[in-house]
Amino acid sequence: MHGPARVEAICIGKTFGPVRALEGVNLTVPSGTFHAIVGENGAGKSTLAKCLLGFYRPDEGEVRLDGVPVSTPAEARRAGLGMVFQHFTLAPSLTVAENLVLARTDLPAILNWKKEKERLRTFLEHAPFQINLEDRVEHLAAGQKQKVEILKQLYLETRVLILDEPTSVLTPAEADEVMTVLNALVRKEALSVILITHKLREVMAFADDVTVLRRGRWVASCSVGSTSIPEISSLMVGNAPLREQSARTDMTAGGAVLEIQNLSVLGDHGLPAVKDLSLTLKAGEILGIAGVSGNGQRELVQAIGGQRDIASGEVRVAGKPFHGTRADIRECGVFTLPEEPLQNATVPGMSVAQNIALRTFDQAPTAKLGFLLDRGAIRRAATAAVERFSIRTPSIDTPIRNLSGGNVQRAVLARDLGARPPKIMVVANPCFGLDFAATGFVHNQLVELRNGGGSVLLVSEDLDELMKIADRIVVMSDGRIAHESTRAELDLAVVGRYMGGHE
Repeated sequence: MHGPARVEAICIGKTFGPVRALEGVNLTVPSGTFHAIVGENGAGKSTLAKCLLGFYRPDEGEVRLDGVPVSTPAEARRAGLGMVFQHFTLAPSLTVAENLVLARTDLPAILNWKKEKERLRTFLEHAPFQINLEDRVEHLAAGQKQKVEILKQLYLETRVLILDEPTSVLTPAEADEVMTVLNALVRKEALSVILITHKLREVMAFADDVTVLRRGRWVASCSVGSTSIPEISSLMVGNAPLREQSARTDMTAGGAVLEIQNLSVLGDHGLPAVKDLSLTLKAGEILGIAGVSGNGQRELVQAIGGQRDIASGEVRVAGKPFHGTRADIRECGVFTLPEEPLQNATVPGMSVAQNIALRTFDQAPTAKLGFLLDRGAIRRAATAAVERFSIRTPSIDTPIRNLSGGNVQRAVLARDLGARPPKIMVVANPCFGLDFAATGFVHNQLVELRNGGGSVLLVSEDLDELMKIADRIVVMSDGRIAHESTRAELDLAVVGRYMGGHE
């Protein structure tokens, strides 16, 4: 099977219980084109992609490839539909060759590895990326893993490739390389591409057409050449006013409030993840930590927050040792917002109100005598937080796992920035997977905390985010601080090389 395919989604509707995820959505992707799908969190983009792939069966409407109906994953795969997901789907302990071969649906009972590797080498002669077939995936950098994911789809003779936030884990240079290569394949009419992204600059740079979804409904489809980023943004949010970014107060950073001295932390496999790392966060400063995922950032944040043991070194707050205990957190005002808050910062089965109360459930007015919960006080506090932080939830009694990613993030920020704002906020990739409106909200909260004299340690894989709100930026590579720069002096090319481990 060769050549790109035409994709049609006709009047797609999909309901999950009381939630109407998609309603009357239409999508047409002509053969051999690059089509972007954008929308706020919860707009239905991922649900639509899963309907295209047959993972979800629409309640109404149908999906067609070259006019042929597709309704199951097997039919979609045979028709040439494939997807590169937001998170890697490779087997880390296997080699690149093993991952490529095992992705096939026509594997014989006994593999002839000599024949399979010869077939792979022939494939790579004409492939857009060159990867060592014998490398284990767990030893590859994020950019190389993303290339393997794309090669896997090309090896499977995918005709329509769906990409879900494909550049979120890449350095700027890697992102440009991947998108340019895919765009070239589209121009050669070897592939059709459907791009799901929040990065509107990528849409303008690479897509032919763009479709906008809002709250499960189709809003518009148009050629990229006939629109602009402000117009797309307006279509995404409708009549909802966009809040302007909070102005950064022109201020001089104060003394050190958070000091990390010669810190070493072990990773999940008992090997060093953070290696003799030292840095200082000052009062009234946003310090950004840039780096590709897997260079010790997660372990650093967990060590500061008391979620991971420290092998050696020390964390000090206001000159005193800080161990991340509940007592330390309250006394020092150090709050941590780790990656994937639904998994690491909330209790998914508990309600929105209960999750917002987790910081103060044993303090007045939420608790009486330190242990008797005042459920009325919890509900009143949650209602006020939902209104102040614009959390979209059917009810404060809704389990927090039912909220979109952006609204989970808002709920966690409501908890941490509510009645008693922190002195220090340690946040990791707070806008990963969020739309621009939710991203703007998070950025405003962090900037306002900084303007008020608080301090933020912002770990992010998005250089645009760091350049937008950080006062100072360091690059973390292989568990160490590899480079430091002020925002004004930042050289994007130099930072990208340090992020990629090339300096």
